[in-house]
Amino acid sequence: MQATLKDSVILSAKGFCMGAADVVPGVSGGTMALILGIYQRWLLAIQSFDSIWLQHVLRLHWREMVTYPHLHFLLPLVVGVFTAVVFFTRVIPLPTLLHTHPEPIYGLFFGLIVGSIITLLWEIERLDWSAYAFMLVGTLLGWWIVNLVPMTTPDAPWFIFLCGFVAICALLLPGISGSFILLILRKYDTVMNAVGQLDFAVIIPFALGAVTGLVVFSRLLSWLLAHYYRQALLLIIGILTGSLWVIWPFQQRTYTLAHGKEHLIASQPQLPVDWTAQSWLVLGLALGGLLLVLWLHRLSASQTHSSE
Repeated sequence: MQATLKDSVILSAKGFCMGAADVVPGVSGGTMALILGIYQRWLLAIQSFDSIWLQHVLRLHWREMVTYPHLHFLLPLVVGVFTAVVFFTRVIPLPTLLHTHPEPIYGLFFGLIVGSIITLLWEIERLDWSAYAFMLVGTLLGWWIVNLVPMTTPDAPWFIFLCGFVAICALLLPGISGSFILLILRKYDTVMNAVGQLDFAVIIPFALGAVTGLVVFSRLLSWLLAHYYRQALLLIIGILTGSLWVIWPFQQRTYTLAHGKEHLIASQPQLPVDWTAQSWLVLGLALGGLLLVLWLHRLSASQTHSSE
């Protein structure tokens, strides 16, 4: 019982970190799940809501509806995510701090992502020309996505469905933010207004697209990791590397107004003009984030070795 409670608390803490990442523009919960070492388990938990579970639902098998999916993993994680979103939007307004003190916050996340890249590289047995090619493709893909500019798009239900599909896929993929994709597609404001006003003409196609994206893309990612683990890992490393373009703390940032709030749409990295105390603080936070990930990776590896 104590072990189960301890596991739930740890999962809630990891969910809290994922929720905090979702609040930060340009950082995804998938990135944080990867950093925390629960990415593949997260994908498998999403996939547990499959056709067999749906059959239990349709047949009103209440016990199987609860015990079949990985709720023991997802529930504490979701509680942590929800708590973080509320905490960092109501108690400590992280989106506001990103405007008032962007450099320290982005510095910490920059270090976390660099640390995750290093730990993922340790998983690669050898780095040959093909490895560098996959990482280059992933880096270019990640850089291209984070540098997209908002476009004019239709409000038809089929496109709202597509937006839900693409946004949830971006959420699952490390290095890409789902909310950022909605901003690119000019549908962030549309979706947020629809939720606030209970406009089901928008909510229903968007939700259907998101559910479809979860079902399809989570399985695609798991299949790729199962059959092409090395190649998929190299692409993910590349995408994370490309996303560093907008996470680098010292930026000339461009924002757009959506749903009454400013959101990041473009960044131009630069070096600090003056090396002030804050500049050194930012670098210290980045180094601290990097060392934290390396320490967590080593701790996780030692625990795995002990259990074996």
